[in-house]
Amino acid sequence: MYRPSFSLAAALLTFSSLPLNAAGDAEPVHHFLSTYCNDCHGADKQKGDRRFDQLALPVAKVDTLIELKDILDQIHLGEMPPKKAKQPTSEEQKAFTEQLTKALTQGREALASTGGSTVLRRLNRTEYLRTIGDLFSLNMAAFDPTTKFPRDQSSEHMENLGDVLQTSGYLLDQYLDAADAVVEKVIAQQKPVKEQAWHFTKNFRSDLKRKEKDYNNAHLLVEECMDSDKHTAGFGLIKDFIDGVPADGFYEVRVLVKAMNREHPYDPKWFGTDPREPFRLGIVPGDAKAGPLDLPQPQQPMLAEVPLDDGEAKWITMKIWLDAGHTTRFVFPNGPEDARGTWFKIAEQHKELWDQFMDEDGKRKGKLGIVAARQITLHVHKHPHIRIDEVKIRGPIAETWPPASQQAVLGKEAFEPEKMRERLQAFADRAYRRKATKDEMKRLMAVADQRMQKGHSPLEGFKAALKAALCSPGFVYLSQETQDGSNKLSSNALASRLSYFLWSTMPDAELMSQDLTKPEVLLTQTSRMLRDKRSDAFVAGFLDSWLNLRNLGGMPPDRGEFEEYYSKGFQDAFKTETRLFMRDLIDRDASIVNFLDSDYSFLNQALATHYELGELGDPAKAHEFRKVSFKNPKRGGLLGMGSVLTITANGIDTSPVTRGVFLLENILGTPPPPPPDDVPAIDPDVRGAKSIRELLSKHRESPNCYGCHQKIDPLGFALENFDAIGDWRPRIGKIKIDSAGELPSGEKFDDVAGLKKILVQRKDLFAHMLTERLLTYACGRRLEALDEGVVEKIVSELPKKEYGLRSLIEAVVTSELFRSR
Repeated sequence: MYRPSFSLAAALLTFSSLPLNAAGDAEPVHHFLSTYCNDCHGADKQKGDRRFDQLALPVAKVDTLIELKDILDQIHLGEMPPKKAKQPTSEEQKAFTEQLTKALTQGREALASTGGSTVLRRLNRTEYLRTIGDLFSLNMAAFDPTTKFPRDQSSEHMENLGDVLQTSGYLLDQYLDAADAVVEKVIAQQKPVKEQAWHFTKNFRSDLKRKEKDYNNAHLLVEECMDSDKHTAGFGLIKDFIDGVPADGFYEVRVLVKAMNREHPYDPKWFGTDPREPFRLGIVPGDAKAGPLDLPQPQQPMLAEVPLDDGEAKWITMKIWLDAGHTTRFVFPNGPEDARGTWFKIAEQHKELWDQFMDEDGKRKGKLGIVAARQITLHVHKHPHIRIDEVKIRGPIAETWPPASQQAVLGKEAFEPEKMRERLQAFADRAYRRKATKDEMKRLMAVADQRMQKGHSPLEGFKAALKAALCSPGFVYLSQETQDGSNKLSSNALASRLSYFLWSTMPDAELMSQDLTKPEVLLTQTSRMLRDKRSDAFVAGFLDSWLNLRNLGGMPPDRGEFEEYYSKGFQDAFKTETRLFMRDLIDRDASIVNFLDSDYSFLNQALATHYELGELGDPAKAHEFRKVSFKNPKRGGLLGMGSVLTITANGIDTSPVTRGVFLLENILGTPPPPPPDDVPAIDPDVRGAKSIRELLSKHRESPNCYGCHQKIDPLGFALENFDAIGDWRPRIGKIKIDSAGELPSGEKFDDVAGLKKILVQRKDLFAHMLTERLLTYACGRRLEALDEGVVEKIVSELPKKEYGLRSLIEAVVTSELFRSR
């Protein structure tokens, strides 16, 4: 998307060299400017270095198109003329905007041949991982060959723009290492691995580093959630199984487990849990090579999760996928938030036991240590925790042979050297998302031959060719093949563009078999792909790019003040809420206006409690997300979601400026220019300010600051009742929060609910912004001035579709912009 700077003077002065009547009757423009603008921007005065008394049409430069669009945006927002100046009638404003719109349209048509095109772009890291998984039918939940890839460059939160996704020498080296890891993993098993069984009944320990005496290792105890502050007892691991399983595959894990003391005699606030919720037991993988098993690891997806009944210990059976070398780690998803802290609190209530458990050093210092505190807690045995008595594991469980990953490259038979070229051709066609050329196949076969000439087996030669294919431009870059030399993408290129837009991965066989150059076929396939579960990747990726949810947690909320953010898993929950909300709009083709205001969202019990929406029902389903309707006007839409409210805070405090800029950029699509270099941050002279509102009011007294802050601050004030993780607060300290505001247009609101009503009235501006973002994300390039005609055409058709989100996505895909290079 383009991000022009607002320079009204430059836009209008550009016309001075051309006759007024070149674009038709210019009288509405003359009348508007002389009546409402020239007193401040005429021959005698040029406020802000802007002069509007000279105007000529038609448009002759691309820069003028950009600036004209800015003019229209300011008028549509009601920010020009200023509210204190004489205001035009609706008829005068309509005539003026129609004349400028006409100039824009004619200018785009005249300059159409100078339009931009998509820069050749490579796969970003997310797309690479998903493509590898689909190309080889690999389970990628805990396998990541890209850990050493440099972070993808981004612009305006977009990580799929061709002009910023650079390919460095270092990245090329990492492509080689990743290809080696992938191919070796796929071809590792040449014959079925015999199923094994393990049975563990003793020598359990939750922390391998602990050396305390008198530890009761007969049971495996999990005593806190995974994301506690000190990570003392959140991962239950088996000491004798730290080397993990011998081969990739599915494993059956049976656990004799008991939920201990869900109801207990202590203060519930000590634990931060809801005693009405059944305990839940989960399994995450652990890799001893990646770091300590008792601490969080980069790759630890939840492989299984089950609720536990109260009462006697019961056998629970779970089937999970484990990569070779990975072990099981048992976790307590809804467990206490700080086991270490509660041990001391419990020990304080049992001082009669101190002498029994304190060591000599502790007795001498008169200070209770962590070891003694835990031993007292275990001795009393009334704290909430999960106790595992036995663990039985068997696997890998044979399902098919060869495994799906090998079948993806070798078929169902063993490797046959005489069929190497045939297998390489089939693989390369899929990897390149088109038919590999004769020259490409020649190069791949040369790699295999070179390997074999050095004394290696044909299979090793074949593996070398596979690795070469994964490092080739055909795999790494998206095709921009066109139809017969035109600017229109070929069917294969459209298949890749559509698949990476909606699935973030390679196209499937059905998509590749269709003639996507036919608009009706393209539309049919778009509808099919949006119904497919794989389109969840689009929802996640687009929200990451539009709202910057990718960086949620990048400024971690302070644990001392916002512990529930961690113990309740709010980081993932916030993302899940926003993703499910967008998913629902797509599935129902519901209006995009719901992003601005709605009376429902998708919540689990923790979020419902956080949002003060009450109980959702069965405590056993507290972790499940479901659609929740509510009448609370301060929630609903993006402005009431924890994801947006957290990403616009710094983890400790909130700023109306930060949140106001976020709304201008990501809701209204009218980002403010950066502050001048000579303007200090919020401090012309703010002495005596008692609140953030007073501080910003003093800041706006500076002439250099007023213009932008009159737009930014009111939007930010509307959200001040939300703290750094989106919790509602009536005051900050002793100062009651005033969330009222007045926009430059003169529209007033009392709170966030009132602001949302105003935003709904501006839904076309929001639709324009969202269309721009979708087109940018879909095409992998920034929009340019000449692309605005496509955006406006799509937006103009939206009312006929009741602003449906699925309809908008379909319009993006069938647009000329999407179907062109």
